Amino acid sequence: MQKPKLPVQQLTILEAEVAKWVGIASAVSSISQALMAVPWGTLSDYIGRKPVIISGLTCTMVFSIMLGMSHSLTMVLLTRTLIGFFNGNVGIYRTIVAEIVPERELQPRAFSIMPLVWTVGSIFGPSSGGALARPAEKHPEIFGRFEILRRNPFLLPNLVSAIFFIIGITNTVLFLHYGRELGKVLTRPCTSRRKRLEGAKAADEERASLLPPSKPQVKNKGPAPRPRWSEIFTFQSILILISYTMVSGLGMAFDAVFPAFLSYPVQNLHDNPEVKLPFKFAGGFGIDSQTIGIYYTIIGCIGMVIQFYAFPPVVHRLGTLRCFKAAAIAMPVVFFLTPFMVLVPESFRLPAALAIMLGKLGVTIFGVPCCTILLTNSAASMSVLGTLNGVGTSVSALGRAGGPALIGAAFSFGVKRGYVIIPWWLLSSLALFSIVPAFWIVEQDGPHRGNAIQEEEESEGAETSAGGYGSVASRA
Repeated sequence: MQKPKLPVQQLTILEAEVAKWVGIASAVSSISQALMAVPWGTLSDYIGRKPVIISGLTCTMVFSIMLGMSHSLTMVLLTRTLIGFFNGNVGIYRTIVAEIVPERELQPRAFSIMPLVWTVGSIFGPSSGGALARPAEKHPEIFGRFEILRRNPFLLPNLVSAIFFIIGITNTVLFLHYGRELGKVLTRPCTSRRKRLEGAKAADEERASLLPPSKPQVKNKGPAPRPRWSEIFTFQSILILISYTMVSGLGMAFDAVFPAFLSYPVQNLHDNPEVKLPFKFAGGFGIDSQTIGIYYTIIGCIGMVIQFYAFPPVVHRLGTLRCFKAAAIAMPVVFFLTPFMVLVPESFRLPAALAIMLGKLGVTIFGVPCCTILLTNSAASMSVLGTLNGVGTSVSALGRAGGPALIGAAFSFGVKRGYVIIPWWLLSSLALFSIVPAFWIVEQDGPHRGNAIQEEEESEGAETSAGGYGSVASRA
């Protein structure tokens, strides 16, 4: 006999199938993001980062509002697919960070900001979304008179998120590169006179350097040739991309299955014929959903502190590659030990669960940003950096789509047969493969050094051909 159907907005699906459709909706978004990340990155190398970011934010905002107004599964899946298509420009943000902060000693601090913002969003996003959903039912005295909210119970969270999209778009227009002058005008009342004079002097010097010289110039060579794929997929970048896929995919798989493990009922381990320790057991922690939410909030707050205050000095002292190797080694260990935490005495189970979450948190905090830094520094030149980061976004999205589906199926398979260790040991075995490329990776100097050498060679050649006026021409 089928369970009663569960209304989700105007959707009518079986209660037992809610999780399945949620997984499908997440998967189509990740797959479409993977398909479009490389084209977005390549496009940003040609037309610039700013137009691509603005178009991505704008389209994602529009399709998010459409998602809140969806009344069928088809519309939900379509809007989630379109969100993924126009949200594949995450790699472009990493590219901008790399362009703004070329100094390797400052990269740990710079590349820790994006995961920090992601952590803040992962804490407050779901909670605020749940609080704002169905406002006409929860607060009829405030929202009950709005017909659009009665017909679209999940529209309000998306409208609130649109406010943050507008803030991001405004910030991009005003303060990202070409909009800096307009941003200076708007912020001038808040700027001291001395700083305004210094800024005006710097602007005059910049304009003077762009004036045409009185002597003949070297002919413009035209647009730079399109980079070859061999320049993008070097041996080192391929190794890093493999590691990046494994770290992001397995980390997402853990996050997708671990809450189910926490809430799974506790199994009687004594005098139970279905239990044969130390390998055959199928119990969980038996933690209620409210406590799980509190745990994840605590972990998120701890993660923010570690990401911003501990990650940069540790990486600066030990090195990016060494920290990534440590995270790659720790990952299979954490996954291997996870199922055995339910075997500890009952009074220590909650601390044991928290310890596993902290261990996985450390692996993610050091593994993903270090991998991003290594990938950025593996680029042969700045002309391929956008495309390379787009490839990184694509492979990580594929890992995030496939990892949870594989481990989720393994979890169901394992508990039905009395072996809850199956999904975690599968995760651990897959994580072992991320160690192999990690020890072949060589930390490189990054694309800025290669560009500096190339510009120096071009400048010397221009001076020879133009009688000493090539340096001025090259700046113009």
